[in-house]
Amino acid sequence: MDRKAPLPSATHEPMSPAGRRGLYAEIEPFASGWLAAQGPHEIYYEECGAPEGQPVLVLHGGPGGAINPTMRRFFDPARWRVALFDQRGCGKSRPNASLEDNTTWTLVEDIERLRRHLGVERWTVFGGSWGSTLALAYAIKHPRRVAGLILRGVFLLNQRELNWFYQDGASRMFPDAWERFLAPIPVSERGDMVGAYHRRLTDPRANVRAQAAAAWSQWEGDTLSLRGPQARPAKFNEIEFAVAFARIECHFFANKGFFDEDGWLLNNIDFIRGIPGWIVQGRFDVVTPLESAWALKNAWPEARFEIVWDAGHASTEPGIVDALVRATDQALAN
Repeated sequence: MDRKAPLPSATHEPMSPAGRRGLYAEIEPFASGWLAAQGPHEIYYEECGAPEGQPVLVLHGGPGGAINPTMRRFFDPARWRVALFDQRGCGKSRPNASLEDNTTWTLVEDIERLRRHLGVERWTVFGGSWGSTLALAYAIKHPRRVAGLILRGVFLLNQRELNWFYQDGASRMFPDAWERFLAPIPVSERGDMVGAYHRRLTDPRANVRAQAAAAWSQWEGDTLSLRGPQARPAKFNEIEFAVAFARIECHFFANKGFFDEDGWLLNNIDFIRGIPGWIVQGRFDVVTPLESAWALKNAWPEARFEIVWDAGHASTEPGIVDALVRATDQALAN
C-alpha cells in the first residue's frame, strides 16, 4: 500500500456566472493499493480526503470505465473519506480487460470486500450511469451497509434502454455517429448490434477486437455530452482503454447485466426505500434518457430528484457538477 499525507482543502473552483457550484480543489490519494479478489483479479483502489471523515464509495461508469482524478473532486475533502476503485478488468486493476468471473454480482462482492478491508461500517455510495446501476444493485443486496445513495444519469440496465442506445433510438438523433458505429458490422448482423459486437470483442484476433472496440467506444463518446464528443482520459493507452471498456461493457450487456429478470432493480426497490437518496439527471441525456430516472423516482419517491435542464450524460457538464456537489454536501448532514 502506498500512503501519502496531503492536507485536505475545502477550496472550490470559482462559481460560474450562473452561481453554480464548481468542483472541489484537486487532491491526491493518501492511500492506494491492490486488493486480491475472487478468481484471477486484483482490484486497484485509492482513498483521498479526510482519513477520519464520513465514508463514501465512488463507482465509475461503463461497465468497463475507470476512475480518474476528477471523480475525487465532487466531495469536500475536509469532511469526506473518499474511496474509489477500478472494477474488474478496468483501469489499473489486473488482469486488464478480463471477462473471467466478471459479473454484476462479483462486483457487488468486491465492494463488500473493499468495505471490510477499509474498516468501514456504512458508507454513502456515489455512482453515475453504470455506476448508478451497480450502486442500486449493491444497496438492494446490502441495504444496512449504505448510508445514502447519490445517483447520476440513471441506468436500470433493462432491454428497453439497450434497444434505445444500441439498436434504434439514439441512432435517429446521431445518424452520422451511428453510421460509424454500423460500419464494422455486416448488414446481415445489424438486427442485433450488441450480439454482433460481442462476437468481435471476444474474437481471438487482436486486430478484430481493436477495430470493434474503437467503433464501440467512439459511439458512446460521440453522444455523451451537449458540449460535443468526449475524449477518454489521457492517462490510459487509447487502444488498451478502448478494448477494456468495449469488451467489458458489451459482455455485461450481452448478458443482460446478469440480472434474473428484465427490470430487476425496480422490482426490488423496496429494499432501499429507507435509504436517503439523491437523483441527478440531465434533461438531454441521450445515453441514459430521463425516462429511467423518472421511473426510479416514482418507485422511490423519498429520494430527492433534480433535472438539470441544460445537460446531457457527462458528469463534468456544469449543471451536473453543481447538482452533484450540492448533493454530496447535503449528504453530510444525514
